[in-house]
Amino acid sequence: LKNDKKAKSKAIILHLDGDRKYSKRALNYYNNLGLKAIVENIPEREQPMRVLGLLEKYKPDILIATGHDKMFKKGQDLYQITNYKNSKYFIETVTNARRWEISEEKLVIFAGACESFYEQIMLAGANFASSPARIMVEYRDPLIIASKIAFTDSKKYIAMEDLLTELKSNYNGIGGNRAKGKKN
Repeated sequence: LKNDKKAKSKAIILHLDGDRKYSKRALNYYNNLGLKAIVENIPEREQPMRVLGLLEKYKPDILIATGHDKMFKKGQDLYQITNYKNSKYFIETVTNARRWEISEEKLVIFAGACESFYEQIMLAGANFASSPARIMVEYRDPLIIASKIAFTDSKKYIAMEDLLTELKSNYNGIGGNRAKGKKN
């Protein structure tokens, strides 16, 4: 259901997703909330190369970069980038996005997917990322984070503690710092 109060958010969300099915679901989710979202189905390996052009074109307030990921040796070599299928692409996407906008207050970034290299994605400049415990992540969790930020007053911040009651993946699947609300 659309909420009149929520429908007034002018935040722009740019969502890059490597999965066509989840891209469609994401667009429906944002549309149902009355949010302005551009959802692009882009394979994870292409996201780093395409993100700058899309940021320049749409000038979003929130960037979501997700899709699929996995560890090749589960539970081993957690800190070796070569042990992850797509984490390097999420890291590069965040790095490139931060070249476009260095401020974590102006551009809020969520990146990663199931079993992603959480620490390196955060070090690249994401506000929120998956997956601290290298677990499967609920596909709606990044969407929930984006919408909560979009609907939070621009004078307030959203922290992980504010999100936990709504996230299916909890601290094991999603981690992060904080983000400034985008509702004016």
